[in-house]
This record gives sequence, structure tokens and C-alpha cells, in this order.
Amino acid sequence: MATQKETSLRGTKQSHDANDNNKQIASSLAMTHARVPKLRFKEFEGDWEKKKFGDIAIKVGSGSTPRGGVEVYQNFGIPFIRSQNVVNDRLVLDETCISEEINSKMKGSIVKPKDILLNITGGSIGRSCIVPDDFTIGNVNQHVCIIRLNKNNSPKFIQSFIASYKGQKLITQGQTGSGREGLNFQSIRLFNTHIPNLPEQQKIANFLTAVDTKLQQLTTKKETLAQYKKGVMQQLFSQQLRFKPDGGSAFPDWEEKKLKEFISDFIVPMRDKPKDLKGEIPWCRIEDFDGKYLFKSKSNQGVSIETVKEMNLKVYPINTLLVSCSANLGFCAIVKKELITNQTFIGLVPNPDKIDVDYLFHIMKLSSRRLNVLSSGTTISYLSRKQFENFKINYPSIKEQKKIAAYLSAIDTKIEAVQTQISNTQAFKKGLLQQMFV
Repeated sequence: MATQKETSLRGTKQSHDANDNNKQIASSLAMTHARVPKLRFKEFEGDWEKKKFGDIAIKVGSGSTPRGGVEVYQNFGIPFIRSQNVVNDRLVLDETCISEEINSKMKGSIVKPKDILLNITGGSIGRSCIVPDDFTIGNVNQHVCIIRLNKNNSPKFIQSFIASYKGQKLITQGQTGSGREGLNFQSIRLFNTHIPNLPEQQKIANFLTAVDTKLQQLTTKKETLAQYKKGVMQQLFSQQLRFKPDGGSAFPDWEEKKLKEFISDFIVPMRDKPKDLKGEIPWCRIEDFDGKYLFKSKSNQGVSIETVKEMNLKVYPINTLLVSCSANLGFCAIVKKELITNQTFIGLVPNPDKIDVDYLFHIMKLSSRRLNVLSSGTTISYLSRKQFENFKINYPSIKEQKKIAAYLSAIDTKIEAVQTQISNTQAFKKGLLQQMFV
């Protein structure tokens, strides 16, 4: 049997163990509820402080639309900023300006460098940007809110918070009106967030600025490639620029031919939509178009083989060129897996001995304006199979088609590679925004 002293010692030890466990649990809970982000620079410590936007901003307000309608706008003068100018965390100005006189009457909505601009109405609600340091002066309408911070807070840090999941959630919760379609200034002032001291804000802001700079460089590179491709296409299809055969002579002169001369089949889909869209053959709509090729439904909708047989649905074979025949005429994609679409498209099945499908893709995209003009006489923009059959395009020899298509496809490959880099960088930034804010 244990002595009284041993029993006392055992009880004391159990008490200490319990206290240690309680301390560990308390420490764990403190870490769980600590007001710090998941991802943090190691030189900083301590909880972030909870503050309202109204506590850190010296201005929260917007402008108005000048009287006189569109006639007051001009191509020079004071830039007039609207919601469409706030794009991808950037201020993108156009040629919409107002006079000095009108600007002086709208002193309360004059925009300054380092202001945060936030769209507060419409479909672009929640988009934001920072006014660049080299900006001189501008003004805004009533759809854009100016958030001007005090000197103890970083605009880039706060704007990045606004763009984060947590910031966008506040915007959704703060919307008012019957359709919850807008933010008012009081709602914005009441936004709560946790904020570190200025040095940590600046460290985070500088890091995110570097990511934004990389994104902007990639976006510029993609735009440059796209402009280069556009210029090359204009020269190629106007025949200012011609390829030569490998032997060094010249290809035959181009002809103008109707599509029915080299298209084996024009597939017009059934108008009836299948009720069951859980099958294995992709069911695609215009929303599924994402680049040159089409091979799946983004929403994973599909039609079974049994439904295809029952409804006698049209299945597009691989290398069919889909061309929209209503609404967005000239929207194209090459089928890379057997699939089915609604009646928005017509399928052009090329004769491979007469037309290269990649060449057909590029020239039909280039012909979108002509297709729209052709449909302009109808109440609803639509082109029939007959109109497509008789539609004419410039037709070089099949060998020259292949050279043109290969050259343009090489540019497309570069553009797609840059787009992949953009998408990866955007995903990286999204992850940062989720983890770098409380």
C-alpha cells in the first residue's frame, strides 16, 4: 500500500501534469484565436489590431455625373473615371475627360495619387485599384468611391485586403437596396478588418506589388503578341506577305471560293435540349469556349449514347470547326473530342484534301465582321446553313494554307504559354490574399 506521503506526491504530480496540459490547451487556443494571418513575415510578431475603415480613412465618398449628358465629355482635359476604368486592380484611363470648369464644380470628388478607388454599384461592384503616384488629377462619377487613408496606413495593403476573399465577403454583406445592388459610404466606413503596424503593412504591400508587377509584365507580353499576330494576319490574308514553297518558286494565285466547295458537311444541331445531361459525350455551350480548341464542358454536362440515338442528336466529329451562327457570329473553335452543342453553332466538317482546319479557323475568325454584316437584315442575328454554304473566303493552295496555319499556330502557342503563366500567377496571388490577411 502507498504511504500517505507517496499518495500526496502522486497527487501533486498529477496536479502539475493537469496544469501543464491546461497551459498547452490554452496556448493552442490562443494560437487558434490569435489575430494574426496564416502566412506572415518572420520578423513581425504580436496580434493585429481590429479597426473600422472609418478609423483609418480621412475620406470615403464618390462623385456624380456632370449635368448635360454625354455632350459634356471631351477627349482632353481632366480624366473622368467611371467603374469601367477600374480593371484587374489597375486604373485604366480612356479618352473620357471633363473641362477644368466642370472639375472645379466637383471639388469633393477630385482624385489624388494613392487614393483607393472602389466600384460600389452594378456588375463590377467590389473591383478596386490604387491611383498611381504619377497621376496628376482626375474626377469620378457616383459609381466609384474614393477611399483616402491617413498617413499611418498603406493604400496597397488596404486595397489588397479589399481584393481578398475576406474583403469581398465584407462587400457582399454590406450591399444595400432591394436587389442588394450597391454599397453606401456608411457601410464602407463600418467595414472591420485587422491591421498590423505600418512597417508590416508596407512589407506585405511591397511583396504583393512585386506580384502585380509580374502580372502586368505578362499581360503586356500577351497583348504585344496578340497585336503582332493581328498585324501578321492582316498582311497574310491581304496577300501583302506570301510564303514560298520549299523549292523557292511561288505558290499559285489565291482564289475566292464558297465554303461548300471544300466543306464535306455542314452540321446543324437539333433545337431540342436533352433533359438528362449526365452522359459521357460533352454537351457544350458558348460559355465553354476557351481558346482555339474545344473538348469538354466546363460544367461537366454530357449526353449519353442512348439519348443521342433516341433524339437523333448531331455529334460533331474531331476537327470540325464550330462557328457561332447567332448572337456572337464568327466565334470559332476546333473540336478535339466528339461532342454535341445547342443550336447556337454550325459545324463545318472540312475536306482535309482541300482545306486545312487551322487555316479555316483563322480565316473564319477574321471574317466575323462580314458574318455579322450578312446577318444584319434579320430581326435576330442568325445565319442559315445556306448562307454558310455560299459564304466566300480567300483560298490559297493547301500547301500554302498549311504554312500560314503553322506560322499563326506558333504565335498562338506563345500566347497560350504566356496565358498559362498569367493564370498561375493569378492563382498564386489569390492564395497569398487568402493567407496574408486576418
